Amino acid sequence: MKLGRYIASIAIGTALGVGGFYALAPQAPAQAQELTDTQRAALQAQYDELQKEIAQYQKIIDDTKKQENSIQGDVTVLNAQIAKAQAEINQRNTTINTLASTINQKAKTIATLESRIEDGQASLAKLLREKNQSDNTSLVVLALSGGTLTDFFANTDRIDSIDEGLQEKFDELRGVKTQTQSEKEALAKQQSQQLDAKKDVEAKKTVIDQSKQQKTTLLTATKNDEAAYNKVLADRQAKAAAIRAALFPLRDAAAIQFGDALKYAQQAQKITGTDPALALAILTQESNLGTNVGQCYMTNDATGDGVGKNTGTPFKGVMNPTRDVPPFLALSQQLGFDAHSQVVSCPIASVGGWGGAMGPAQFIPSTWALYAPRIASGLGKSVANPWAAQDAIMAMSFLLSDNGASAGGYSADFNAAARYYAGWNGPNTGPGKTYATQVMAKVAGIQQNIDYLADN
Repeated sequence: MKLGRYIASIAIGTALGVGGFYALAPQAPAQAQELTDTQRAALQAQYDELQKEIAQYQKIIDDTKKQENSIQGDVTVLNAQIAKAQAEINQRNTTINTLASTINQKAKTIATLESRIEDGQASLAKLLREKNQSDNTSLVVLALSGGTLTDFFANTDRIDSIDEGLQEKFDELRGVKTQTQSEKEALAKQQSQQLDAKKDVEAKKTVIDQSKQQKTTLLTATKNDEAAYNKVLADRQAKAAAIRAALFPLRDAAAIQFGDALKYAQQAQKITGTDPALALAILTQESNLGTNVGQCYMTNDATGDGVGKNTGTPFKGVMNPTRDVPPFLALSQQLGFDAHSQVVSCPIASVGGWGGAMGPAQFIPSTWALYAPRIASGLGKSVANPWAAQDAIMAMSFLLSDNGASAGGYSADFNAAARYYAGWNGPNTGPGKTYATQVMAKVAGIQQNIDYLADN
């Protein structure tokens, strides 16, 4: 009998030798230790004090905004925003410290359970050998092996005892396995929360630095004259206009302005819950990938083969002939384009597999067919178009949401991006992690631009 890797990762009690049969005494499962009452009280007091500070700074901001707009009023608001942000950072640090303590305790619990696993392996193996030996000995052999009838029945009773012991032990194994798995899942959840908290702190620090720079500029302007202040405002408005006008070089589609892409992403957020910065980061990532793999036409419906758009070079496997060609042909009828002269992605030789992905979001036809009704419904149109920027952004927002992005937070967005590129197991693969890391690096810069537009 073989023990699977999950059954092997559970704890067993101490082995006691009894007449050749090894019984395992059950032990109470180890529990994760909590912070001491003193530590928890201190952290709670610190948290409560920071809450009061944040409320005070928010009141200053609200009261100042009610006053007549002035240079000094703006400076006062910035001062309060900086102080409030710093208090929020301190509050986050308190949360991180609490999480770190809990994670450490859960790690110790799992280590204890795994130690019990190792200690019990030899005893369980002995028990299985006893069972196997008894099963291979017939009752006739036992009856003719000498001894009294009492000895015979003692041997058969011993076999039954082994059976019962095995059943009890496997019941125990299943119970402790469940507990161990729960501990590990709780630990993973705590680690994700800690990562999200750290990323929130880092993002807040960036906002503080930007606020300090704005404050310094405004203070300098107030020491000169109103004209200098107006120049500062004009410069900020010009930067906001430049951000809105910046172009997204979309893959297989005409470029659109950042302001339009943001509007589409914010529209999609209301329906899907996907963060606009994440959707636009995916859009940017896919556009960059598009410049590296070329563009193809699918020209053979039977094989899915095709040619390069610019070179006419033959390509095998442009589109999966059974999975993707039929929905692609159906889409061409709905949208009224020539299926054999519509740009789709080329297969990437270094990666393998099929090409055929469509538009800025790079959906293959079969996946687009699954999402098209939701996209059309969300946008209030009859047919969704994968080459239209608005439709593509709605599509990727739906997919990212289905991949977990709607939960919010850095780890949820990271995992959603990895799954977008490499499937549901993407967060556990090298390519998925690499893609997600590149996407999340873009998210930070895009979010800064979004925040800047919101303030100007």
